[in-house]
Amino acid sequence: MALAVVLILQLRRRYGSGNGGGGGDSGHSHHDGCDGGGDGAVVATERWDGLLLGPSLATLDTDSGYGLVEDGALAWKDGLLVYVGPRSGLPGDASSLADEVIEAEGLVTPGLVDCHTHLVFAGDRAGEFELRLQGASYEEIARSGGGILSSVRAVREAGEDELLAQSLPRARALIADGATTLEIKSGYGLDLDNERKMLRVARRIGVTLGIGVRTTFLGAHALPAEYRDDADGYIDAAIGWLQALHGEGLVDAVDAFCERIGFSSAQTRRMFEAARALGLPVKLHADQLSDGGGAALAAEFHGLSADHIEHTNEAGVRAMADAGTVAVLLPGAFHVLRETVLPPLDLLRAHGVPMAVATDCNPGTSPLLSLQQAMQLACTHFKLTPEEALRGTTINAARALGLQDRGVLRTGLRADFAHWHVRQPAALCYWLGGQLLHASHTGGRRLV
Repeated sequence: MALAVVLILQLRRRYGSGNGGGGGDSGHSHHDGCDGGGDGAVVATERWDGLLLGPSLATLDTDSGYGLVEDGALAWKDGLLVYVGPRSGLPGDASSLADEVIEAEGLVTPGLVDCHTHLVFAGDRAGEFELRLQGASYEEIARSGGGILSSVRAVREAGEDELLAQSLPRARALIADGATTLEIKSGYGLDLDNERKMLRVARRIGVTLGIGVRTTFLGAHALPAEYRDDADGYIDAAIGWLQALHGEGLVDAVDAFCERIGFSSAQTRRMFEAARALGLPVKLHADQLSDGGGAALAAEFHGLSADHIEHTNEAGVRAMADAGTVAVLLPGAFHVLRETVLPPLDLLRAHGVPMAVATDCNPGTSPLLSLQQAMQLACTHFKLTPEEALRGTTINAARALGLQDRGVLRTGLRADFAHWHVRQPAALCYWLGGQLLHASHTGGRRLV
């Protein structure tokens, strides 16, 4: 396998890869740093930026299993992976191959991707947590003016710099636990200026911390007080905001909360049609509290993902499978709300729907600041295998964001990887907390 990898790199070096580079956030070009000698040997002609030696590699570059490589080697140049394989397959002495050579133990995985967060918010809703423990339901709290609307009030009162200052520690916590890409939604502004403020803060988080951030417009999250009796009028307004914010380069995707305490299928459809007219992909909070056909609606628009889906029926699962829509499982909200209805996991497996796992980090129903902990909860509550959980926070999570350049350790993809203080991949789902991350890189740059 290692020889095949080296020969592929050699051919790419001579004749070009034909794909124009890695794409995604960085737009790096591809360099593998190898060429062939006259006797068939492979020698380095350009030094790599970095070379990690010794750890096991969970490449996930297989249809099933972890794609484990023992005593592995991982090299990168110009932000892309240029060698992934056993140390024994390296085309020369390590010191002659790379500017930085790191001897290490443990496990390396693709960098984790948190594909569903509401990371940008102000204040918290710890009081609601206490109310739920005393018997109040999520819907009762929402209908009494709490829930999402309480976060809306806090966001509207906070200036942009203050909102950034409150949100950065949450982003840093996720990064410290292995995340190298974050999705961040709006949806606590619910007017043009405050939705813009949230999306600007999300972009600033990416720049400030040097991490990949994908922004999602979630204007159809809840009905603000000023539109209390005019949900259709609110959707009209939100579509106008979407058009403006997309024009400002602040929106990567569009989401909605399709639920009896959110927006109807007809209202969601109008938002999605507006997104399609702008060439934006869609995602959906679907079938969390009831089966409203949300997953099927997301699939109708070839949505990147349908998220939550505890109440999705088999027709919805079939539609997701046909459309290639990812199922995003959110065990943090399931755990905090003490839900009892599981997502249709057997149906998802039977129909081959990719399953992602995310934190759903938000102030009300999932104050979760660890994607590794989300993996553990997914295994405990949903009975995912550790392999499913790891794929769910890497390759499938990247797919849920429409990103094809990360989530797998493979030459030519972004050098996004996490180095852990464990030897077995299952250990990432075994430990209930703790600092398991040793280091992480994004685009070949040390992040942690």
